[in-house]
Amino acid sequence: MMVRVRFAPSPTGFLHIGGSRTALFNWLYARSQKGEFILRIEDTDALRSKKEYLDEILTSLTWLGFRWDELYHQSERFALYREYADKLVAAGKAYRAEKLAPEESPDLQTSEAGAKAQPRGTGQAVILKVPQQKAAFDDLIRGPIEFDTAVIKDQVLIKSDGTPTYNFACVIDDALMKITHVIRGDDHISNTPKQILIYEALGLAMPQFAHLPLILAKEGGRLSKRKGATAISEFREAGYLPEALVNFLLLLGWSPGGDREIIGITEAIELFDIRKVNKTAAVLDIGKLNWINNEYLKAADPEKLADQIVPLLAGKQLIDKDNFDRNYVVSLIKLFQARMTFVGDFVERADTFFLQDVPVETKDKEKFLGKDLSKEFGLFLERLARLNNFDPPAIEAEFRALVAELNIQAKELIHPIRVALTGKTVGPGLFEVIAVLGKERTRLRLSKWIKKENG
Repeated sequence: MMVRVRFAPSPTGFLHIGGSRTALFNWLYARSQKGEFILRIEDTDALRSKKEYLDEILTSLTWLGFRWDELYHQSERFALYREYADKLVAAGKAYRAEKLAPEESPDLQTSEAGAKAQPRGTGQAVILKVPQQKAAFDDLIRGPIEFDTAVIKDQVLIKSDGTPTYNFACVIDDALMKITHVIRGDDHISNTPKQILIYEALGLAMPQFAHLPLILAKEGGRLSKRKGATAISEFREAGYLPEALVNFLLLLGWSPGGDREIIGITEAIELFDIRKVNKTAAVLDIGKLNWINNEYLKAADPEKLADQIVPLLAGKQLIDKDNFDRNYVVSLIKLFQARMTFVGDFVERADTFFLQDVPVETKDKEKFLGKDLSKEFGLFLERLARLNNFDPPAIEAEFRALVAELNIQAKELIHPIRVALTGKTVGPGLFEVIAVLGKERTRLRLSKWIKKENG
C-alpha cells in the first residue's frame, strides 16, 4: 500500500514554526517512503478563513520546498460530510438535535479562502452516540495509548448551521483521501479517540497515528505571539535561507545521529524514520537557527545569493537593477558571506562598496585619518599600480615591503587604509577587500585622502 500523508492547515492565521514542522515531517515521511503528500485546506470556518492567510500558507510551503501531490479544500466538500452524517443517522448511530448554541447561524456564509459558499443550515445538528468502550491505538512515536469513552460525551458531527465539526470532517477526508498515516502535533491526542469512534461507527479503515512533541519557547512554555510563534513569511523576510530553516525544523524533534546538526534534505530523506522522533518537547532556540543560517550562507552558491541580494541593493538604491556589474556583486558576496547571519547583512556591511563617496564617521576620521598619510597612501598606490597580478597575496607582499621600507608597524597603515577605502573599522581581510575593489576604485578612494600639494 502506498504511503499517503496529509498536512491540513486552517487559513485562519499564518503558517508558523509548529505548523511548518508538522508539514516537514509529513512531507519527509512521504518522500522517504516514496509516497504522496496531500495538502488539505481546512477552511470550514468561513468567518475566520482569509485569503491572505491561505496565500501565505501556500507561498511559505512552496518556499520551504514542500511540494504537494494533491490539494483539497474542505469548503468544497460539504455534500460529502452531510452524506456520511445521514448514513449514521439512518443506522441509528447518530441523532438530530435542535440548534445547540445561539451563536450558530443558519445563514448562508461564503468563505474567502474556499471557492464555494457554505450551505444554509437546517437548524438541527447531527450528533454521534458515543458507545461506552475503550478506544485504543498504537502511536508510532509514543506507543500504545488507550482512552475510556465513558468520559467522552456525545460528539457533534454537523453543526446546526450545516458545517461539519473538525473531528468529523477530518475522519471523512482522511478516509476518502486514503491517508495511511496521520502525523500531527500531540495537542491532537485528545481528538484521536473521538475520531476512532467515528471511524468505527462508519466502518472505515483507520490510519496509523503519530503525534509529534510540542515545541516550547526557550524561556519556557508553549509558543505564542510573544514567545517565538513567528510566521514563516517573517523568517523569509528577515533573510533566512529556506534550506537553513528546514534543517532547523528537522532538529525540532529528530536527529540524524552522531551529534550532527547540519544535514541536507536529500540525506534527511534517506535517514528519516517517524518512529525515531523524540517523545519529549523540542525547544525553539533562535540562536541555533542563526548559527545554522550562517553555516548555510557560508556554503551557499554566491551566484544564487546574488539573486536574493540584488533586489535588496536596488531597493536601497545602491545599484541600478537594470545596469550594474554583477561580477562585482558576486565578488563582494564571496568576501562577506562567511560573516553573514542573514541575507540582509550583506547590504548593511557592504553598502559603502557601492558608493562613490565613502562616508567616514567623525570619530573614526579623527582616530585613523587625523594624521596626514599622503606620503604613505601615495607610495602604496604606486606599488599597486605596478602589479600585473592584482590578487590578495601580491597586494599583501607590496604592503609588507612598504611598511618595512617606512620602518613602521603594519597596523599603523592597515587601519587607516581600511577606513579610507570602506568607511568601516572592521570587515574582511584588507588585502581581499583591495583585490575586490580593484585598482581603479582603490586609487580613487585613497587619492581623496592625499593632499594635492603632496601628490
